[in-house]
Amino acid sequence: MNTSANAATSPGPRKEPGTTPRRRLAIAVLCALMALLAWVGSVSAQRWNTRDGESIEISDSPQWQNPPAFTTDVFTFARVIYDSGAGDFGYFGTKWRIDYPDADLNLAYRLREITSMAVDPQGVTLRLTDDALQDYPFIYMVEPGDIMLSSEETEALRSYLLNGGFMMVDDFWGDSEWQPFARAMGKVFPDRPIIDLDLNHEIFNTVFPLSETLDELPQIPNAGQGQESQYTGITWEPRKGPSARDVHYRAILDDEDRIMVMICHNTDLGDGWEREGEYQYFFREFSEKKAYPLGINIIFYAMTH
Repeated sequence: MNTSANAATSPGPRKEPGTTPRRRLAIAVLCALMALLAWVGSVSAQRWNTRDGESIEISDSPQWQNPPAFTTDVFTFARVIYDSGAGDFGYFGTKWRIDYPDADLNLAYRLREITSMAVDPQGVTLRLTDDALQDYPFIYMVEPGDIMLSSEETEALRSYLLNGGFMMVDDFWGDSEWQPFARAMGKVFPDRPIIDLDLNHEIFNTVFPLSETLDELPQIPNAGQGQESQYTGITWEPRKGPSARDVHYRAILDDEDRIMVMICHNTDLGDGWEREGEYQYFFREFSEKKAYPLGINIIFYAMTH
C-alpha cells in the first residue's frame, strides 16, 4: 500500500469545541469503555501468520463495517509521512513507513477486539501540512531519529498540538537518534521542556493498570531480538550503543499539564503490533503483555483528555 501526500497548506482555524471530531470521538470512547472486553479472552484468537523465509505481506487482515451511527465517530489510526535521511537499511526518505501497514492494521483490529470502540479498519497516512490533519486527534510518528521537518511542517505540528491534537512517537534508539528528534521538537516548542514519565503516570494506567502488572517501564524490542531475549535477556538494540539500553518514556505537556506528545524512546511498540504472529514467545511476552496494553492506554488517554 502506497499513499501519496496531498498539497501542503497550513491547518485551518480551530473548530468550536462542540463540533470538533475530538469532542465527538471522546464521547464515543467513553461509551466504549463500558463494554471493555477481557484481555485474556481476546488473545485466544490471535492471528498467527504463516511465514516462509524472511518475511511476507499480510493479505488477510480482518475487515469490518461500523454501525451507521459511527460512520464519522470512529477512531482512525493516522500515521505521519515525513522526510528523513537514509538511516538504517537504506530507508532513504521513507522511514515513516517502518512497520507499515501491518502495525496500524493489527492495532486497529486489537483495539476493536478488546474494546467496543468503533475503529476505522483502514487508517490513513498524511503529512503534517495536509488540511485533513485537524480531523485526526491522534497521530503516530515512527523512527524519527533523523527527521527533517520544514518550517511549514514545524508550524503545522505546533498548531495541531496546541489545538488539541496528540502525537505518539515510537521506535528510535540511543543518543544518536534522540538528538535530531529533540532538536526538531525544540523548534516546534522552544519554550516547552521534554519531561520524563514514570510508571505511575495516568497514561500507563488508563485502561490496563500497567503499574500493577509490571515492575518497570516496558521495553519492547524488535521481534527477532525479543525472541532471542528468552536466552540472552537483551531487550534493547546493542548496535545502537550503550545509550540504547534503558527505555525512556517522555512527554511534552500543554498548559493544563496534559500530554500532547508521548515519546517512546529505546522501545518499539510498532514491532509488537506488526509482528505479533511471528513468534509465540514474542507475542506472549511483549505483544500481549506490553505493546498492545500500552498502545491502547495511550490511545484512550489521547481521546479522553
